[in-house]
Amino acid sequence: MKTVNLLVAGFVSLPLAAQAQTEISWWHAMTGANSEVVEKIAGDFNASQSDYVVKPVFKGTYPETLNAGIAAFRAGQAPDIIQVFDVGTGVMMGAQGAIKPVAEVLTEAGFSFDKSQYLPGIVGYYSSPEGEMLSFPYNSSSPILFYNKDIFEKAGLDVNAPPKTWAEVWAAARQVKESGAATCGYTSTWLTWIHTENFAAWNNVSWGSNENGLAGTPELAVNGPLFVKHFQELADLGKEGVFVYGGRTSEAKQNFTSGECGILTESSGGLGDIVKAGINYGIGQLPYDETATGAPQNTVPGGASLWVMGGKSDEVYKGVGTFFNYLSQTEVQQYLHEVSGYLPVTMAAYEATKASGFYDTNPAREVPITQMMGKAPTENSKGVRAPNLPQIRDILNEEFEKMLAGQQTAEEAMTSAATRGNAAIKEATGG
Repeated sequence: MKTVNLLVAGFVSLPLAAQAQTEISWWHAMTGANSEVVEKIAGDFNASQSDYVVKPVFKGTYPETLNAGIAAFRAGQAPDIIQVFDVGTGVMMGAQGAIKPVAEVLTEAGFSFDKSQYLPGIVGYYSSPEGEMLSFPYNSSSPILFYNKDIFEKAGLDVNAPPKTWAEVWAAARQVKESGAATCGYTSTWLTWIHTENFAAWNNVSWGSNENGLAGTPELAVNGPLFVKHFQELADLGKEGVFVYGGRTSEAKQNFTSGECGILTESSGGLGDIVKAGINYGIGQLPYDETATGAPQNTVPGGASLWVMGGKSDEVYKGVGTFFNYLSQTEVQQYLHEVSGYLPVTMAAYEATKASGFYDTNPAREVPITQMMGKAPTENSKGVRAPNLPQIRDILNEEFEKMLAGQQTAEEAMTSAATRGNAAIKEATGG
């Protein structure tokens, strides 16, 4: 890309075809190893044809990228493609006229579009109630457990047997701390996504009424007994110094890659940075509560999808459609999955990865997929939708932080979170 720009700047006699490339702006929130993957995919696409140039632009964290996109749209300067995290899906779905459905973009660009080629659990999450796919599921993830094998060995734990239930996690984390194998037993990224939204789905309990908001405006149920029990256990571990809180998004990953903590629950998409850190790691499934009936059920996708903004030229849309068709290619999806830890979004890429023997030599890498596809979703495990969902996550985080600071019990935190969250929903709906 730099070479092309230098040539254009220095030689006015370049062929018209080289000067006529349509630029496609892609705002994203990827950092570290995943940012390198974005740059490689865009660069490979640009090199594969001469009509379009995709230009990735880092815009900060997931919430920062969403806010930047909203501000840019209001100013009439929206990007062509914007990466929006899962919690922003409802916001984008409600932005009438601001977006162009990806199904339309692909079809109008001349590509045959069959949503059945995508993993069902993923495509369902990013589709309208009528079944139209609205955004392209670029980096879908599932929460999993990472553990440091060296720390486990020092603590006298079985390095080949990751904990499967939360009770087992707490016991292993205490053993790590008490043995002196590490200063921290357990940490977690994304408490809202992993410990409320996926906790509900995986344990088959309600996050909110009306099928967690998918069938209508929800009333939050995060103050239910299983949530209260779980967060009180977390709070107790925090008081003991066994659990260390890293932050609201992915900050806690550093507590694990630095060797401070022995166990981490994190997005499967965090794999790249863990590999890059040189950790002798193992992977386990997301823990479940052994007292929950029917657990484990299925997890719901996280990560983010690519939304196409409205009001662009036909040529830009054709370029976006061409790029998305490229992203759907089996070898591209296979690369993205194997390098980043994100899920392959197409069935063909999943099957190709399986046929290559990748899971035979890396058996734990199939865990994020089997967690989502193992059982048919129930009304508690299809995902979550709510007006003001980004604000609801902020409310939950505020209450978690007060609880972890010893200012309130888990019951008080979850009751307040439900009350405040329901008020935010009513405010958004004018109720």
